[in-house]
Amino acid sequence: MIGRLSGLLVEKNPPQILLDVGGVGYEVDVPMSTFYNLPALGEPITLLIHHAAREDGQFLYGFGATNERAAFRQLLKISGVGARTALAVLSGLSVADLADAVARQESGRLTRVPGIGKKTAERLLLELKGKLPSAFDGGNADHAAQANAAVGDVLNALLALGYSEKEALAATRLLPPGLSTAEGIRQTLKTLARI
Repeated sequence: MIGRLSGLLVEKNPPQILLDVGGVGYEVDVPMSTFYNLPALGEPITLLIHHAAREDGQFLYGFGATNERAAFRQLLKISGVGARTALAVLSGLSVADLADAVARQESGRLTRVPGIGKKTAERLLLELKGKLPSAFDGGNADHAAQANAAVGDVLNALLALGYSEKEALAATRLLPPGLSTAEGIRQTLKTLARI
């Protein structure tokens, strides 16, 4: 199974992109949250992949962050929710907003997503309760604020070291939640050294 792809961004046709990896073009569907953060055409990119093999074909879904892919996979486990619906949810709500809506059991936030009716929203709230990884559980605002501050500190450190804003943002997007500032700097420097 494919878990990650690194290559050049060749085409952008929302919600699908074409990624050239060593001369092979991969069609990858991405949520709009990932799509809006894509680099310019011809630029290198790394995406985390969910590879789905079904009777009618093989499909790749790409994500710029670990928590997006984890939320997508959790959505797919819900009966009646397919990849299109899961992408729509993640295109309409950030992972933090989804976790917050689930924690507060606010179906109104989910019904604003195109294609999600009241019954589907209520089923999502019921089935996702307690199943989203605690790293992005909306119930702990202090933890989220600390994580955002750490990412901001890492970003500032990379800019101070002379990396461009684009490089720094791309590297910090790949950080798993909950890292200290020092560990975040170490991991982003390793990522940037490979590019």
